[in-house]
Amino acid sequence: MTQKAIKHPIRRGRIFPEYTIAPEELARRKAEREARYQLCRPVFERVRDELIPDHYNWFMIIEPNSGDYFIDPDEDLAIQKSRQKYPSGKLGIFRINETGACGKI
Repeated sequence: MTQKAIKHPIRRGRIFPEYTIAPEELARRKAEREARYQLCRPVFERVRDELIPDHYNWFMIIEPNSGDYFIDPDEDLAIQKSRQKYPSGKLGIFRINETGACGKI
């Protein structure tokens, strides 16, 4: 005697559709991120060559409006240092290397 396999209905769509972010909001967030990057990148480029010999692969947190930066080999400590001075500011994070990339692809 063989039993029929139970076929469950396929559910399609988002789990919580009410939490969908509007495309306009996503575009606004992306524009803010890009503007912050455009302010932080020149600061990184300016000091990168000075810092690479002694602080290679350390983390660098940059406050874009003032150009202040904080470095530490531990990412969490670098963020903590920056948050002491700028508790609510939007900050940029780079890695002190040739590209400034923090993660792996």
